[in-house]
Amino acid sequence: MTDQTYLVTGCGGFIASRVCHQLLRDGHRVVGLDNLNDYYAPQLKRHRIEQLGTDRFTFHKMDIEQGDQLKPLFDQNKFSAVFNLAARAGVRYSMENPHVYLSTNTVGTLNLLDEMQRTGVTKFVLASTSSLYAGQPMPFVESLPVNTPISPYAASKKGAEVMAYSYHHLYDIDVSICRYFTVYGPASRPDMSILRFTRWIDEGTPIELFGDGEQSRDFTYVDDIARGTILAGKPLGYEIINLGGGGTPVSINQLIAMLEERLGKKAKIDYKPFHQADMKSTSADITKAKELLGWTPEVSLAEGLDASVEWYQQNKPWTAQIPLP
Repeated sequence: MTDQTYLVTGCGGFIASRVCHQLLRDGHRVVGLDNLNDYYAPQLKRHRIEQLGTDRFTFHKMDIEQGDQLKPLFDQNKFSAVFNLAARAGVRYSMENPHVYLSTNTVGTLNLLDEMQRTGVTKFVLASTSSLYAGQPMPFVESLPVNTPISPYAASKKGAEVMAYSYHHLYDIDVSICRYFTVYGPASRPDMSILRFTRWIDEGTPIELFGDGEQSRDFTYVDDIARGTILAGKPLGYEIINLGGGGTPVSINQLIAMLEERLGKKAKIDYKPFHQADMKSTSADITKAKELLGWTPEVSLAEGLDASVEWYQQNKPWTAQIPLP
């Protein structure tokens, strides 16, 4: 349906900004909130938000950890659904500051669910992660037990998932949990491999490569992820849905070679020990997304890397000033 009002949390984020863009493109009203924290450069988040300029988009600098800040927002708007994409991301940084991951990813989710229950909002879409599948057989299917998270980040997302289930059970809130697989694309987070590798190759700086580069990922283009997230806003009851490339995982070495080709430069590599919080490989079974949402990824890795490198080239020199966490 058109002309609905949606709350999108973390709207300055890599994925959430594209969810906002697609909702606005389709004629909806979007209320976006983001605390613009400095885990990575706030100017990149502001850049994404500036691209959303329309009278149907309202931005609030707000933190989902602060439940009292959310009350007036829910009182003043009648939301058709809440898309919770506000999160502390990054596996390694979660080991340095686990408390903020729990407070944002789990307690923040609880605050949103509380406000939904209070004001009668019935649809919740939660961004979750393939990191929960650590140690499970591939390709990963949603029915696998995910009870052994190997990072505080994954544990905090597991907490958010089960809190959402509790509110579904108690208050009949309709919940879709989207487990994302290695999302990439233009204007991505500077702690993610593709932007980091692109800049390092372009500048001639050695790539910090943890392990031998044969670890592989199920790369998924950001606009495909955003489209799947919005499709998950339909009534489903309580469902966990993988959103991933669904093909053959690509090794980091292959990825580097593809970036070298697009930049016309050779990478220098600084090999470091494999990190114990990282996963060796990820591969999504996306059968459920096809069946429930009619969703399959449309953008190939080659096309997506073309767009990512083009964005990088077009947005120099200001992006060169963005610190790489």
